[in-house]
Amino acid sequence: MAINSHKHILVIRLSAMGDVAMSVPVITGIVKKYPQVKITVLTKAFTAPIFHNIANVSVFKADVKGRHKGILGLWKLYRELQLLQIDAVADIHNVLRSSILKQFFRLSGIPFVQLDKGRAEKKALINADRDVFKPLRSTFERYADVFGKLGYPIGKNEMETMSKKPMSNDFATLLENHNYKVIGIAPFAAFKGKMYPLDLMKKVVLQLDSSESYKLVLFGGGTSEIEILASWEKQFKNCISAAGKLSFSEELGFISNLDLMLAMDSGNAHLAAMYAVPTVTIWGVTHPYAGFSPFNQPDENALLSDRNLYPAIPTSIYGNKYPGGYDKVMETIKPETIVQKIVDILKPTI
Repeated sequence: MAINSHKHILVIRLSAMGDVAMSVPVITGIVKKYPQVKITVLTKAFTAPIFHNIANVSVFKADVKGRHKGILGLWKLYRELQLLQIDAVADIHNVLRSSILKQFFRLSGIPFVQLDKGRAEKKALINADRDVFKPLRSTFERYADVFGKLGYPIGKNEMETMSKKPMSNDFATLLENHNYKVIGIAPFAAFKGKMYPLDLMKKVVLQLDSSESYKLVLFGGGTSEIEILASWEKQFKNCISAAGKLSFSEELGFISNLDLMLAMDSGNAHLAAMYAVPTVTIWGVTHPYAGFSPFNQPDENALLSDRNLYPAIPTSIYGNKYPGGYDKVMETIKPETIVQKIVDILKPTI
């Protein structure tokens, strides 16, 4: 396919939040390298703020539980997208919904390239009897492959992070008139297999809080998470919970202004990294070799469970599966190790 043969590219990335965030450095790099290109991102309404204020990028919100639900809904979605005069489609999601859309776009002869998820390689990686243990291609490289096949190649060094967003709420006072470093802490994950035990995370918070050197901002969502973080806010002097207090757009503004983010292998890690915030990640039964490390973060910022004690790691790609006896793998990462990593990153340079 000839390079620069398309001017308006539809990018499909419906979910999940972390994967949507991982698309940002690639998309931002594309529009910078190819300023003649316009991109429309097809995503869910909740993740739309991720793409706000990126030059030449707009969002089309998919209502997959409403008017775009089912085959007829996807046909309606296709007809609505046709009005945008799309020249090509970069499907960096590659699920059933987008594959159905692919068949519709074929009717109009619009080039449609789908993500290669590397399912076979990932299946081999999580096989406990694996013969080879090596890093797979990163998700960023896989996304870039899709654009390359459309005639817009981009290297990892050409991908871009975003600038800090302005803050227009009461939380902004945390960043003013003090010498504290502001640390975001996102202690939750979608699956138990990649969530650091809360009692140990509380020890991390205690050590950071008692140092009187940091302001700690807690991130989470959902009723139970909000309640837990609210109780931590009451217990620790230099700790504040953002859970349930900010819109997602406001939360992104806050994250972009952090000095450091501590998170699981989760969406919050990718949200911080897309703003070039130093990000420390804690890994349980998942592993960076699967290709989901946050963008441009040093390898040493990923704190891994002990594979000498638990050699089957990674036991799953998403943290939703682990064999018997692997429910305590994250306890091999000591709170003191996490705190020391944060201190080393944030220590003043002279």
